[in-house]
Amino acid sequence: MKHIFQKGTNPLKPTLLLLHGTGGTETDLLPLAEKIDAESNVLSVRGNVLENGMPRFFRRLAEGIFDMEDLIFRTKELNEFLDEAAVKYEFDRNNILAIGYSNGANIAASLMFHYQEALAGAILHHPMVPRRGIDLPDLSSKRVFIAAGTNDPICPAQESEDLKSLLDQAGASVELHWENRGHQLTFEEVEAAGKWYKNL
Repeated sequence: MKHIFQKGTNPLKPTLLLLHGTGGTETDLLPLAEKIDAESNVLSVRGNVLENGMPRFFRRLAEGIFDMEDLIFRTKELNEFLDEAAVKYEFDRNNILAIGYSNGANIAASLMFHYQEALAGAILHHPMVPRRGIDLPDLSSKRVFIAAGTNDPICPAQESEDLKSLLDQAGASVELHWENRGHQLTFEEVEAAGKWYKNL
């Protein structure tokens, strides 16, 4: 997978896995990593799927309707990429914190839904529930921050509530942060994510 790796100055810090939104690239979220933790390794990945020329992490059938077969395949692909990257770049595979926006947040959530050890935690900006009707792994050691917009036309508020509930039921510690905004990534929610991260 096309990606950028930046070695951090503190090997005890988590490796920040950056996952862009639809139409983004591996450079989009680099400023967020700097804001969250300037000492961490950064692994920023570009999605392998193109939708009308725009990179994504998995296919969708329509707005808000995921191609489940592709979601499952791409989640496995990303998880295996993380295994390989941890060996190649010599970072702790068990200490990865994902920072995802929109489509990137959805694939990060999907990693947690499908693979217990994929992530230590996640910051999810405007995510949806990746899959319903499946048993989640035990996520009791995981920490998750969800940022959502009360007026988000792409990601209804109920999606964020449902995602929190499912992660809670799997044992994760989840903070849900609301902004009275739409689907855009706001400075305020990034600030809130930074405060949450500092209290880990």
